[in-house]
Amino acid sequence: MSELAKPLRDPQAMLEQALAEWGGLNDLWVFGYGSLIWRPDFDFAEQRPARVHGWHRALKMWSRINRGTPERPGLVFGLLTGGCCRGVVFRVGREHAAQTLARLWSREMVTGVYDPRWLVAHTPQGPVRSLAFTLSRKSPSHTGELTEDEYRRIFGQAAGIYGTTMDYAHRTLEELRRHDIRDRNLERLLKLIRPGAPQDDGGGLE
Repeated sequence: MSELAKPLRDPQAMLEQALAEWGGLNDLWVFGYGSLIWRPDFDFAEQRPARVHGWHRALKMWSRINRGTPERPGLVFGLLTGGCCRGVVFRVGREHAAQTLARLWSREMVTGVYDPRWLVAHTPQGPVRSLAFTLSRKSPSHTGELTEDEYRRIFGQAAGIYGTTMDYAHRTLEELRRHDIRDRNLERLLKLIRPGAPQDDGGGLE
């Protein structure tokens, strides 16, 4: 395993902490804001549209394996503090929750980069306590502010074992639209690769 792929923290210890915080008494809820929406990779009993406050979706996380390489890192979404985020929550039956968390860890927490948090997700049927994979701005995987030229270069070059950053971004945008979620920031970024495309100055984050 390369130095960049080695865990920043012990994923197993973080899984055990998440299991303890879940408690095992109720069904498990998982909040999806990026690829989990269109490729959850686990069975669930129910899904609902949801919104979390105090966090927003941002294409500001380096991907050096899945959507890029150590030499040409790509980008994936992280959940950063500030604003609000619309996404989807998935309910997993209590009897399958531990297995599902282990599966999520093997996908999302190989390098221990995310900070798993229990956030209140507001749904049409009421609030639920859900697990979300958040990203610290202090993490070495947080990109900081990128210029438009940097986004253009990454969209044009970055590819990893699961495909290109550009395909990842387009797929996420398509799925968000299917769920009637508008992400103007992602729309603006993808327009950077279409010279002459009109820019939406509406701003805002979903």
